[in-house]
Amino acid sequence: MKLSTPPIAPKTLAMLNRLGIETLADLREVGSAKAFLLLKATGCTVTQSTLWQLEALLLGIAATDLSDAQKAALSEQIKQHPPVAVFPTPSEIAEFMQAALQQAEQSAQMGEIPVGAVVVHNGQIIAAAHNTCVHDHNISHHAEIRALARAGAALGNYRLDGCDVYITLEPCAMCASALIQARVKRVIFGAAEPKTGAAGSVLNLFENSLLNKHTAVLGGVLADECRNLLQDFFQKRRN
Repeated sequence: MKLSTPPIAPKTLAMLNRLGIETLADLREVGSAKAFLLLKATGCTVTQSTLWQLEALLLGIAATDLSDAQKAALSEQIKQHPPVAVFPTPSEIAEFMQAALQQAEQSAQMGEIPVGAVVVHNGQIIAAAHNTCVHDHNISHHAEIRALARAGAALGNYRLDGCDVYITLEPCAMCASALIQARVKRVIFGAAEPKTGAAGSVLNLFENSLLNKHTAVLGGVLADECRNLLQDFFQKRRN
C-alpha cells in the first residue's frame, strides 16, 4: 500500500518518497523512528506529531489512538537511536571508495596491510592516506588516523564535522574512536573486519550511547574488491 496524503502532510510525503520510503512495506522495513530521523537529516521540518503519525500507520490506527506509553517508548527510541544520515548516491560512493582502494594498493606495494582511506569535504577529496605502521614504526599510523591528520591540516581544524571518510576496511577501536572524536559526519567502509571491527563486527562504538554520537556508518561498499585486495596480500605473504 502506497503512503498518501492524508494522513501524511504533502511535503513530508514528498521527502519520504525521495528517501525511497514510498509504501507501508518500505516504512515497516525502515521503522518509524529511523524514518523520522531521516526526515530531520534532510532538513525537513518535522515535529513529534509526524513521528506519532508514522508509528500509527504501522500499527493501523489513528495517531490520536496512540497511548502515552507508546509515545514515551517512541521518544526513547529516538533518544537511543544510532546516528542517521542521508548518504550520497551509489555512484558517488563507489567513486570515492575506488580512490580509497588506490591508497590501499600503495600500502600493499610497501608490504603494509592494504588499507586506504580518503576524506571528502563538499564533494571533494581533501586528504588521502594508507597504512604505514611498519614503515614508520608507529602502530597509530593506520590509514584512517593519517587521513584525519591530513584533513585537519587542510581545513585548519581538528573537528571534521562536515566530512565523510571512506575506508576500505571496517575501522578498529582505535580508528573508530578517532573518527568519533573528529566528529566526522559519515563513515563509509568496504570489507567487514570480523576480528577487530569496531563498527559492528566485534563491537559498535558508533552506536555506543555512552559516547558522543555524531557519526553515521555505512558498510559493505565495494566489499568484494576491498576483501580481495586483503586476501591477495596475505596469500602472497604466506607463499
